[in-house]
Amino acid sequence: MGDVRGGGGGNRPAWLQQYDLVGKIGEGTYGLVFLARTSHRKGCIAIKKFKQSKEGDGVSPTAIREIMLLRETCHENVVKLVNVHINHVDMSLYLAFDYAEHDLYEIIRHHREKLNHPIHQYTVKSLLWQLLNGLNYLHSNWIIHRDLKPSNILVMGEGEEHGVVKIADFGLARIYQAPLKPFNHRDIEEAMERPIEEEVVVTIWYRAPELLLGAKHYTSAVDMWAVGCIFAELLTLKPLFQGVEVKATPNPFQLDQLDKIFKVLGHPTPERWPTLVNLPYWQNDQQHIQGHKYENHGLHNFVNLPQKSPAYDLLSKMLEIMLCRCRMVCRTPKEKGDVGKESRKKNTFSFWDVVLKPREESSLQKSQTRRAKELRSYRLMRKSLSP
Repeated sequence: MGDVRGGGGGNRPAWLQQYDLVGKIGEGTYGLVFLARTSHRKGCIAIKKFKQSKEGDGVSPTAIREIMLLRETCHENVVKLVNVHINHVDMSLYLAFDYAEHDLYEIIRHHREKLNHPIHQYTVKSLLWQLLNGLNYLHSNWIIHRDLKPSNILVMGEGEEHGVVKIADFGLARIYQAPLKPFNHRDIEEAMERPIEEEVVVTIWYRAPELLLGAKHYTSAVDMWAVGCIFAELLTLKPLFQGVEVKATPNPFQLDQLDKIFKVLGHPTPERWPTLVNLPYWQNDQQHIQGHKYENHGLHNFVNLPQKSPAYDLLSKMLEIMLCRCRMVCRTPKEKGDVGKESRKKNTFSFWDVVLKPREESSLQKSQTRRAKELRSYRLMRKSLSP
């Protein structure tokens, strides 16, 4: 990070002198993330430095997209963009966010590897409700996230927002319209800040089947599929559809990932999914399934939920494979995007009423101490893993 890590104030950009840098806390394809403190704000700040675009001509399209969307959003379950800074020497870009101490990936791993027991049902309920609450807000404002996964779902640590979920990482998000326009190569290339031969839409384990089959027109239902995968992972502490990890590729057809989905949910048919035969990679899929028998084993064999329970009802509808339009989805701002209201009206997602107002349930209120202890244990784990 060069001048950013310089010890003296004179060696750092003027804007950075307002921060007391603690250290690096993350690194990815986008760049680096540093933890900082500031005297004029409570709590810590996460500073995300973006790499320059591959063309070397300044700010990356991915960063611009994230700034544009987060500047227009304001919700308790969406990460807050505090400030934007530009180093005019090398045109590098820095985004400052409220720091979240945890994420769902870390919480799931901690329960699996350290505690060796499931996440408490009330904690799962609270996490899921907050995630859906934030996603409902995004979809109501015509935003598809397209990259929901446990590591992008943050959980605040100590402070006024202790335990609050924040949806983060909007580098692949986009605003959509009704009717949806197709995603052409240029759209994806700019969104991904990668050349055409490296196209990716969402992380493969959480990618909806219509995307894997090459759909060019899709809806916010792809986000609901990802939430269903996350919901199942919170229950079982392992990915539901853990296919082979692959490098970015121009071909969205991922045979192994589809295979994992079909082994759990069965294979779709044109009778149940009429537009299936029109998807670009339907023929590829047909060649593969010859000689394969996919029995619908049912989610109940993979998650510890009674089939007649409201939770199972919700999960199965989030992961509806045959009719993508049946998947739980926020419709349009005109319809107020109220998933809960729509669900109760149709009397379909019975679990939603259970999830909708968790703070009103005495049983959940009694679990506040338990959840606080869990979050403290995550914090101690992070300290023990720090160099």
